[in-house]
Amino acid sequence: MQAILKRLQDFRLLPVFVLVSMGVGILIGKQYGISEFQLTPPIDALAQIARGEYVWTLPNFLALGVVIGLFLMIYPAMTKIRFEDLGKAVRSPKQLLLVMFFNYAVAPFFMFLLAKLFLSNHPDLYVGLIIYGLAPCIAMVIVFTFLALGNNALAIVLVAINSIIQMLLIPVYAKLLLGDVQFDVLVVGYSVLLYLGLPLLAGFLTRRIGVGRMGEEGFERFRPYLDSLSIIGLLFTLIVMFALKGDLILESPQIILLMAVPMTIFFWVMFGVVYLTCWKLGFTYEDSVAAGFNSTGRDFEIAIAIAITAFNPVVALATVVGPLIEVPVMLALVWFARATRDKLFPGRHVGSQVKLQPESSREIASS
Repeated sequence: MQAILKRLQDFRLLPVFVLVSMGVGILIGKQYGISEFQLTPPIDALAQIARGEYVWTLPNFLALGVVIGLFLMIYPAMTKIRFEDLGKAVRSPKQLLLVMFFNYAVAPFFMFLLAKLFLSNHPDLYVGLIIYGLAPCIAMVIVFTFLALGNNALAIVLVAINSIIQMLLIPVYAKLLLGDVQFDVLVVGYSVLLYLGLPLLAGFLTRRIGVGRMGEEGFERFRPYLDSLSIIGLLFTLIVMFALKGDLILESPQIILLMAVPMTIFFWVMFGVVYLTCWKLGFTYEDSVAAGFNSTGRDFEIAIAIAITAFNPVVALATVVGPLIEVPVMLALVWFARATRDKLFPGRHVGSQVKLQPESSREIASS
């Protein structure tokens, strides 16, 4: 068992696990032709389960599997949070303002520009890409921050603030960039509760009960099992997402390629600019990673919900393809961040060999 956990946590093997999971998902999707079925959105599925009206088909189960996978991914990161750290993260005005600027003054318009450059001849994909760029992510960025050894408490605070702001600004940006678009803003609120609130509550209770019974050191010995659960959740989510569109990927790979080029440019440029800006401003590595991922990841759950309720199936398809591209690219950015940590942030990350003077440490922490 220990050997299996060790392999799962070996970051050098993660690309292999990711590729295998994507392949398994594509084969499942091809075998069962899942994209031909009408899928029940996760939030509607949960409501139907509560009423006893849910239809348990393989496609519907896989669609609900996205919720399960995201929970397994995010929950372990939440168990690492000391809630006093959240208070410290709130008192990081430079980091918060930087992320808000890039998320709301840069990202939607950068994605709009990329859509103009690459997809003007494909109107449905063009609209889908713009929708995908409207809102910052409120779930998976916590996992990427966690995998990159970043500041999880700051990531949670940033996600919480983004979840409130996007409920107010998504309709504004949608009207500005796409014209008259009608959709239920409450979908954003439901997504916040489902993808952020539930894992946060479970993580808080786990940590409180675990530390209370085993002590801090005893709970840390339990940590490898939780960290492995996050990796399992990631791989399971990849299998599910690629299974949902596996047959389409094989039959119409051009859709993936058309979306992949502008999206890959978006993710690498956004992360690189924010990450290097944080480095230049003297932030710690942990804060720079949290700010970078929170400025880069997009809220694919909201994008899909808007596309399904307000546009035609091809636009919805474009937003569904989005996470299939985003997750592998963001994992590459995790690798990039970890590979550059010691070169760019000597003495500015936890566990660094260069010891900081107390005054210097406080100055960086308050940056």
